[in-house]
Amino acid sequence: AGTEGPSGPAGTAAVAGKAPTADILAHSGRLYDSWATELKATTTGNHPLWALQKTNTRTGGTTWRCKECHGWDYKGKGGAYGEGSRYTGFPSVINAAASLSRDQLVAIMKGSNDYRHDFSKPLGDLHVGHIVDFLKFGMVNLTPHVDYATKKSVGANVAEGKRLYDGNCAACHGADGRTMKWGAEQEVVGTVAVDNPWEFVHKVRFGHPGSAMGGVGIGWTIQQAVDVLGYAQTLPVK
Repeated sequence: AGTEGPSGPAGTAAVAGKAPTADILAHSGRLYDSWATELKATTTGNHPLWALQKTNTRTGGTTWRCKECHGWDYKGKGGAYGEGSRYTGFPSVINAAASLSRDQLVAIMKGSNDYRHDFSKPLGDLHVGHIVDFLKFGMVNLTPHVDYATKKSVGANVAEGKRLYDGNCAACHGADGRTMKWGAEQEVVGTVAVDNPWEFVHKVRFGHPGSAMGGVGIGWTIQQAVDVLGYAQTLPVK
């Protein structure tokens, strides 16, 4: 379980049929990535649903992240996490978001389909609504934009990607993407772009949990995020 009443950016969740503001939408994408980090909340043990799978051996806070079950491409077992160490067998959220109403998605987030999926206590109604905002208004099918076999960007304007990167990303990440490093493997911009382009696009669009970066907040389109991906895939990976 998480802490009660976490706080995040001021704002209300969207009502049915109405998109949230850009800053709330960016926040909602970061919640999908890691709501505990974004809200400075804590989790205890594994997520209750984690026991339904045995293939992904990660434990603790990672098991509470939406992306760990449903993937950076939002397709769960039908996408990039359909094999390998990240496989869980949990489903896509793309079809659900397209076919269900906002109220139905909120109910699922509160455990209507399975009590073990009740996020109302750790998140509260506001942030449950924000995650649903991401599902309804922020999530994009990335299949047309990333080749699953090669992991290469599809249809990227690399020159435009360089312009966007130089103007918005290089100040922190460096011209070659190696100024900031993270994780045990000391990954850099090029590493993520090449190894996990779906994660890269999500981070470009919504930012990293706990940070204010993110293209959605400044009006970037999915094409602009893909353009940056195309350029970033030319950068050094170490």
